[in-house]
Formats: sequence, C-alpha cells, structure tokens
Amino acid sequence: MNVFAVPDLPEVRAGDDLGVMIDERVDVRADDVICVASTVVSKANGRTVDLKDVTAGPRAIEIAERIAALTDEEKDPRFAQVVLDESTDLLLSAPFLLTRTPFGHITVNAGIDRSNVPDADLVLLPSDPSANAEALSSTLGAPVIVTDTCGRPFRHGQRGVAIGWAGLPASRDWRGEHDRDGHELEVTVEAIVDELAAAANLLSGEGDGGTPAVVIRDFEFGDHGGSNQLFRAYDGDLVRQALEEWEYRG
Repeated sequence: MNVFAVPDLPEVRAGDDLGVMIDERVDVRADDVICVASTVVSKANGRTVDLKDVTAGPRAIEIAERIAALTDEEKDPRFAQVVLDESTDLLLSAPFLLTRTPFGHITVNAGIDRSNVPDADLVLLPSDPSANAEALSSTLGAPVIVTDTCGRPFRHGQRGVAIGWAGLPASRDWRGEHDRDGHELEVTVEAIVDELAAAANLLSGEGDGGTPAVVIRDFEFGDHGGSNQLFRAYDGDLVRQALEEWEYRG
C-alpha cells in the first residue's frame, strides 16, 4: 500500500469545486481511496462562521461562565452558542463540551475548529460528510473518505478518523472467519475507514503543511463481508448511556 499527499492544493474557498481541484493534480485510479480533510470540504461548502454574527443565548452564557470558573480561562459564550447550534445532543457541559453531531459523530465542541481558517473565525464540520464523500467520489471515480481528527477516551493525543465515506464499506467483518489455530472469530469488525483516515493523517498533519487531501493506493479490502455501521446506535452505546447519569463536580 502506498500513501501520498495531493500536491500543490491552493487555499480552498467557498464555491470551489474540490473534486476538480484534486483531479487536476493527481491521476486518480478507480481503486484508489482519496482521504480529504473535513476542513477543506467545509470551506468549499461555505461552512464557516464569524463570531461577530453570533448572539449567545442564556444556555450558552451559562455554559461559558461555568467552564471559565472551572478552568480559570475566559470562554466566549458565542463559541458555546455555535457548538450548541451544531449539536443534537450535549453529553457533557463541563469541564468541556462533548456533543453529538446530526450525522452521529460524538466529539468535543461539535468538531468546530479555529485552525487554518483565514477568512473567518471558525470552520464547522460538514453538515452531511457522507453526502460530500459521495459527490467527491462521483467526480473522482474512486472511493472517498472525509476525515477529521479528535481525541480518544482513555488515551492522550489525537488521531484521524472517518466522519463520512463513499465507495467502500466502513468496516471489514471478520466474524465467522478463523485465526491460524482454527478458532472462529466471533466479534472482530475492523473499522477500515478509520484506519485509512489515520494513515492519511500522518501526511495531512495538524499544522501548516497545506496537504489536506491524501491518496491511498493499492489498498485491498479482501474477500470479507462489509458493513456501513460505524457510529454506535444509542441502545448499544453503554458509555453514552452512562454519561447521562454523570455530572462533573470538579
């Protein structure tokens, strides 16, 4: 498997055809997987916000004041308001905001970013990243993964994850297959799109690299079952259910 960044992509702005921009710079093969950072997908779709245009409501003001009191850092209630606007559920309100997006991704601050946004204060996550991946896949003629980076429970540091995909299953299902000793695998479902997103993130990076699109070439899914289930449903998400009973008391 080979992984390489799409070279020489310019700053992406609202209205740009991101698929064409990538296609002009890489000879895309039908079996490539193109990983595209959510930031540039959102920029192309105009998913940016200026805080001067935001009015914080009472709930956002209350949240910002409580977090500021807990962390000794000033918090802008307008930012809290944008997070609330971009979320369907608020799982934690202190000491940080942990939210669920409309498309099912659970992340801090609804995935809103302040980095690499030259024309606005904030860039939001795409509203429907799988639909964006489908449109890019149609243009490029290859599978596409829309990626983001986020932290992990129980571990330090961030890593790349998939928030939308098209043209390949989200997971590779090993259940019913056997290990080298003949034992049947009963629970193993491999989150392929997350693993490919993490590989791409090694090249797209987190800073000023300017390489938000990455090509993964010669990846083979293999002769396995596939699934598009990536985000846990509420009924099977025991951690999310436990959070409903938990309150931060720091």
